[in-house]
Amino acid sequence: MVEIRPFQPYDLPGMYRVCLQTGDSGKDATALYRDPDLLAHIYAGPYPVADPGLSFVAVDQQGVLGYIIATADTVAFEHWTEEHWWPGLRARYPLSMAADPGDGTQDWWCVERIHHARPTPDELYDRFPAHLHIDVLPRGQGAGLGRRLMKTLLEALRVRQVPGVHLGVGEGNTGAFAFYQAMGFSVLRPDTWGSTMALSILDV
Repeated sequence: MVEIRPFQPYDLPGMYRVCLQTGDSGKDATALYRDPDLLAHIYAGPYPVADPGLSFVAVDQQGVLGYIIATADTVAFEHWTEEHWWPGLRARYPLSMAADPGDGTQDWWCVERIHHARPTPDELYDRFPAHLHIDVLPRGQGAGLGRRLMKTLLEALRVRQVPGVHLGVGEGNTGAFAFYQAMGFSVLRPDTWGSTMALSILDV
């Protein structure tokens, strides 16, 4: 039995594990990182701190097996992370660690991302100001859990009168791409790394 509920602070370690174990285009990325927390410091950690009301977890008897996290205002979120989130991480992971060791690990890329992240205006934020991340472990896939998580978040965004939401999906994550299409997302911008997809919330 899987319960979906609002985020609680004690869920964060479980969310970090899910982020890592789905971090290679939906596959386990554990072997790609020497520091198992680095990926989640970017793609999971700041969201429930910045706005816990838009973070939901899926929990079974083994613990957190999935989550969906979002910000209602990407521009405000980027300014918040610049002021409150990245400074501590930049001190913990100096830019000197952003050199590729050539062994296939990706810690260096995350460190580079931490240091180079900056608030970046984008015209798509006018129509789709929110953005989200959703990750579900294999044991929770194939039974409609992703759809349940997505509907939970979209309803929370709708209550706030957020007009739309966007996300990025990597080129190799074909399963996620199909899922987002099934949820009503469409491609706004194709790119070399994948696609930016978006959904108008108040029209759904």
